[in-house]
Order: sequence, then structure tokens, then C-alpha cells
Amino acid sequence: MKNRSVVIGISAIQQKGNFENLDEALALMDQAVKEALSDSGNKLVKDHIDEIRIPKGFWRYRDPGKWIAKNNDFKNIPTTYITKIGVLQQNLINEACLRIENGEINASIILGGEARYKQLRSVIEKKEYFETQLDENPDFYIKAKEDLYGDEELAELGAMAVGYYATMETAIRKNDGEKIAEHQNKIASMYEEFSKVASNNKNGWLDHPYSKEEILNTSKKNKMLAYPYNKLHCTSWNVNQSAALIICSEELANELEIDNKKRVYPIASSENNHMIAVQQRPKLFESLGMRYAANSINKIMERFNIILDAYDLYSCFPAAVKMFSKSLDLSSEIPKTITGSMPYAGGPLNSFVLHSTVKMIEKIRASEVKHGLVTGVSGMMTKQSFCVWGNEYQEQFVFDDVTEKAKLDESPIKLSNITEGEGEIIGYTVIDESENVQKAVLYLDDERKHRKVVSSHDKEFINLLLEKEWVGKKVGFKAGQIVSY
Repeated sequence: MKNRSVVIGISAIQQKGNFENLDEALALMDQAVKEALSDSGNKLVKDHIDEIRIPKGFWRYRDPGKWIAKNNDFKNIPTTYITKIGVLQQNLINEACLRIENGEINASIILGGEARYKQLRSVIEKKEYFETQLDENPDFYIKAKEDLYGDEELAELGAMAVGYYATMETAIRKNDGEKIAEHQNKIASMYEEFSKVASNNKNGWLDHPYSKEEILNTSKKNKMLAYPYNKLHCTSWNVNQSAALIICSEELANELEIDNKKRVYPIASSENNHMIAVQQRPKLFESLGMRYAANSINKIMERFNIILDAYDLYSCFPAAVKMFSKSLDLSSEIPKTITGSMPYAGGPLNSFVLHSTVKMIEKIRASEVKHGLVTGVSGMMTKQSFCVWGNEYQEQFVFDDVTEKAKLDESPIKLSNITEGEGEIIGYTVIDESENVQKAVLYLDDERKHRKVVSSHDKEFINLLLEKEWVGKKVGFKAGQIVSY
């Protein structure tokens, strides 16, 4: 099959140091493309690139793709895509593979990068941070149709992800039947193992592993960001990192005489793009669409008689790892990461899946892994993806989007219009509203099983939330505030 898709070039870039030693995101992405071209073994592949797909980062560039193409003397100016948060990073890879297999394009570059560490150093060193100004728009600017947040939860938690995932975490804890101390020890132990992996990852941000006690105990450097998560449970986006993949047709790879040892194949991918804001999800501890996508991947693996050797489960927060593990029915003994996770390997805002994919491809090339699975998330565990990579091509790249099936079977819970009454807690967290003021945020089902998000500044109540399990208990509310418990 001449149009089968294959990865022939990869790169992962990381920079540390002082402000002057660090590059802006554009330069990082440009370097990633240069190294991916070099990695392929034949830089002439640049004359066959038909498109560049980039997930939007913190940067303000309109279209870094065309600038990079010109800066690297591409023979043709490729079609460029920028995708916002709310679009799965895996979707960029899937779209490129499908277009190659349909004979629509010859080759694609999937690319991402962040330079928040340089921005952080600019504040610390009191230097002025500048970005190259790129005002030309991409050919396609893609964003999700639905909103990532409900109005009530956005008002209480803002746009930062940690509060939403922490709320899901307490729902997972209750569903798993774990005691408070047991639960805290388990997630600390899991991330202790992740930190060991990250410290041995040449592209990992972490220099040394953390002990369970360091992760578990709060300190100035490990503050509680949103109960039950401390800083060391949470993705670290203050990194200077970029990654790139070059995907082309097997026919082009043969024409360019790409070494077979460089070639790694996408076997199958599934996506759930059914968006429901956390506030309206039937269950905070699981996603039906995610389960459908996981079942789809498992069935494809059975069809091809493939046994997976390695996993890198999306790891922005412990809740994500747990939900992916359960959807795939993975035992606790199976290692869940090859990167070391986003808190420790580094969590560039909207492009980590490219880094985990590059790491999986490296391991397949080195014959450490025959088939590996990479998962991805967009938003607040809003959309999910699964992708299997291998050292041998199958019948075709199999893609399954379970979105429509999920829409039929998982409907948003109605929002409560009651301003005063009683509700059952289905998930909660505690955040710092200001330096010395804590706020509890609680997701409730009212008497009609309609959904409400409320808050409380009552110190006694907040202490009880931190000490005992409150998911499943009933509280009284009025005008968005807890009035009895």
C-alpha cells in the first residue's frame, strides 16, 4: 500500500538556564523542525511537506508554520493549521495520517512548543521578554464549537484546570471507596514512581526524583493548589520545550530512501469529542465516551493480535491517569508512563501528546517496545484520545471517532434553577481565593437531581472537608453559598 502513513522524523527540544540562554517558542519550534528533518536521514523531505499542523500555545504568533517553512527553505509553502485548546492534540496526527492514506498529501509536520520558562526567567531576572511578531493568519484556525466551562463553575473556579480535576479526584476517591489517608498515600506513591521515570528521561524537566513524603507533604515549594492536589501532583507548564513529528507516505519514504530503522507506524487511534462541561457530566468520576474510545482501541488490538508493551497515559493530574487506567482496565502493576508524567517530564500547555508520542517512537525504534499506546486529553478531561504505535504496518491506519455514539448515550445533566434548598455533594475541592482566604467549591445534585455549583468560606466547614469524606453527604445552600451542613 503506497499511501500507508509512517513517521520518519522526530525531535524533542528542551532548554534550561538563564534568560539569555533561552529561546522564544518560535525559535524552539524552528529548531524542532530542523532536528526532525535531520533525524529522518534525508533533509530533502522538506521539499515534499504539504502541511504543518500546530496546537496553539501561550504564544501570540498568528501562524508560525509559514514562517518556519520559509526559514527552512521549503520548496513549497505548506497549508497551515492552528488548533486551539479544545481540539485534541492527537487529532492533528490523525488528520495528517488519514489525508496521507487517502492520497491527498505526501507529508505533514506536526509541531508544538512553549517558552513559559523564558517568560518566568524574564520576571525573576527583571528582563524584558519579546516575541517575534507574526501577523499573517494560518490557512485554517480551528477551535471547538462548545464551551469548556459551565457558567457557575467558571465563576467559582475560574479558567485554571487544577480545581476542576481536583473536584473529579474527590469523586473518584469516593467511587473507589478509599479513605482520605489511603487515597493521599496512593496518589503520592504513584507520582513518586513517575518522578523516577522522569529523572531518567533525557528530555524530562526533572533533575532528580521526589519521594512520596515530598509529594505528600505541603511546604513553601509544594503548596496545596486545589485539595487534594499539591503542586507536585500538577502539570508543570513553565518549561522551554518543543517537539515535532514528520509523517509521510511509505511511497515517499521509499523514494527518499529513508532507513527502515527510522520508520514507525500509526496502527490505530480512537477519539471521543463529545464535550460536556464538568458541571453537567452525569458522573464526575468517569466518561462514557472515553470508555467507548478505550473499548474501540482494545477491539482493534484484538483484531490485529497486538499486545501492548508500553503506555503513556495523559498525566496532567492524577485524575486523568486514573480515568484512563480504568477505561482500559489496566491493572495497578502496569507502568502508566514512559515520559515520567507532565508534572516532572514537563507539561507544555497544548502539545504534551507530541512529546509522549516522540518518546514512544524512540522506544519503538530502539526495540524496547514493539507496540505502545499514547493517550491524550483536551480541556477539563473534556475530550479523550488513544493511539497505538508499532514497528510494523497493519492493513491500514484505523481511526474510530466514537463521538456520535457518546452523544446518544451520555446526555448533559440539567442545570438547577433552585436558589435555595438542599443538595448532595458529588465532588468538591478547596482552593486559595487569596493569600489568607480559602474557599470550598462544591458540585451538588439538588432534590430533582439537577446540577448546581456552590461555594463556602466557612473555616470550620472547610476544615471538615479536608479531614473527612464529604462526597455523598447533603448540605443546605442559598444564593450560591453553603448555609448548613
